[in-house]
Amino acid sequence: MLLETISKFRADSEDRAKDMIEKYRLDAEQKGYRIKKAGYEYKSKKAKGEVIAECWVVTVDQVFGDLWEDLV
Repeated sequence: MLLETISKFRADSEDRAKDMIEKYRLDAEQKGYRIKKAGYEYKSKKAKGEVIAECWVVTVDQVFGDLWEDLV
């Protein structure tokens, strides 16, 4: 039985990162799981002090069941 997954995605903008998290929250209600934790973090790559690339890393922790759910 799958209990929990932690997924990480790369988003090209902060708005896109927020949209991804919101989609998971809406899907949770419909698909029968819950969100334990969700968030995003800004990352940038620099060369010679100049930002040459940037992204937002989205992390979503989905919980599908409890360890003792069917055993007690």
